[in-house]
Amino acid sequence: MRKILNRVALALSAFALSLAFAGGPKAAAKPFIILQSTTSTANSGLYDHILPLFTQKTGIEVRVVAVGTGQAIKNAQNGDGDVLLVHAKVAEEKFVAEGYGVKRSDVMYNDFLIVGPPADPAKISGLKSAPAALAKIASAKALFASRGDNSGTHKKELQLWKAAGINPAGASGTWYRETGSGMGATLNAAIGMNAYTLSDRGTWISFRNRGDFKIHVQGGEELFNQYGVILVNREKHARVKAKEGQAFIDWILSAEGQKAIAAYRLGGQQLFFPNAGENGG
Repeated sequence: MRKILNRVALALSAFALSLAFAGGPKAAAKPFIILQSTTSTANSGLYDHILPLFTQKTGIEVRVVAVGTGQAIKNAQNGDGDVLLVHAKVAEEKFVAEGYGVKRSDVMYNDFLIVGPPADPAKISGLKSAPAALAKIASAKALFASRGDNSGTHKKELQLWKAAGINPAGASGTWYRETGSGMGATLNAAIGMNAYTLSDRGTWISFRNRGDFKIHVQGGEELFNQYGVILVNREKHARVKAKEGQAFIDWILSAEGQKAIAAYRLGGQQLFFPNAGENGG
């Protein structure tokens, strides 16, 4: 089942790329870049808020391909994009070190949350340690929905399981369910199964199908969620629009772009917190 879901995800990624690159003579007359990014940033509505501001200022359209971080990095390695904006710092630094990216810069952050049913069958609510919470979920064999898609969120989840001293792969298909899907779809699956899951705060705030699900664990240092932005290296792929891509990076890291990120709120809640240049990016 997981293999089928992964094939579907790859097919959807290819379809998204075809839409991003598509356009007749009229579309070709307007400069554009391809932004390989995550489902979490797209699902949150952030791009709908900030990208029109960039386009209005520069005349450059931004076409977003929203997939898991792992797939976004693969797409960028293949030259199917001009800029990469994802949230898996180790993988991002590897992307640059191998010559696929020019430079990585911190752009914004939020945090991850463990959400789940109000009954809280594993009794994790209020715990400060995410690994301790996962250990209790495993011990109780309470249902847990994993994205299972090599996204930034999935990578973080696996790090937390490792910190808990648990390999959930052995429980795959029992209490541990891998969706192979994006954040919104995985939240829907978790709610349908009455399962816990790990979500980024931005998607959780913007998610409209929460039902009576609630945040059980939040605030720990290990749940910090940093996003980085990288220009794809034109020396690897001549079709990369380096000038336009750099213009977008310069803007999103500028005071104007950072202010636009901070201004995006839903229900009075800020979803992302700009921090360009603050953490050695």
